[in-house]
Amino acid sequence: MGLDHLALLRDELSAFKGCLTADLSAPVEHCGDWTLRDLAEHLGQGNLRAATAVTERRGDYQQPAAPVDILPWFVDTVRILTDALAVDPASDAWTFYPPHTVGFWRRRRCLETLVHRWDAEQALGRSSRLDPLLCGDGVAEIIEVHVPRQIQRGRATPPPAAVRLTANDLDTSWVLGPGEPVATLSGTAQELLLALWGRFPMPWSQVTGDHDAAREVLRGPLVA
Repeated sequence: MGLDHLALLRDELSAFKGCLTADLSAPVEHCGDWTLRDLAEHLGQGNLRAATAVTERRGDYQQPAAPVDILPWFVDTVRILTDALAVDPASDAWTFYPPHTVGFWRRRRCLETLVHRWDAEQALGRSSRLDPLLCGDGVAEIIEVHVPRQIQRGRATPPPAAVRLTANDLDTSWVLGPGEPVATLSGTAQELLLALWGRFPMPWSQVTGDHDAAREVLRGPLVA
């Protein structure tokens, strides 16, 4: 899609940081028993893991717990990550799935932050607007990276049929599964992304074609 993932990542991290001056004890609905502080620690530790994957080309980074004063720590993880990613995106890096490049981490961290920024804003009762093009890229990433990885790790079985996912605000679609699609699930790019990430139930009323096959293909787990 020609997205500048590094620039978008900076924007998303800044928006997430803006949530950390509010009530850090706010529960995060779709993240188990986490509070906003827990979510910030998760995202910051992910920043440090990704930075290490780029600068040291290893995936075994063991992150310490975040300090009590989490905001300065989180800001520092943002600096460490964005500095690490400010190199040629084609440069080699350790990744948990191909491609093994810095560009992988630019995209992965951008999309991770996008979803968790939405989580944080929902926890605080704030309205959220997610960029449709970036949401569409998130749908594509689920199909290209997350679903194959879930299958590879034995957490999911290969889809028995194909379902078309159509973002009606982008006039774009993606196919999950083998062969010709037997069903189509439609919605905005944001609706599709958040449903695939388990933030909302799948909009089954917006399925055309073989509903049973669509439920089988999309039952997941689609993401880790």
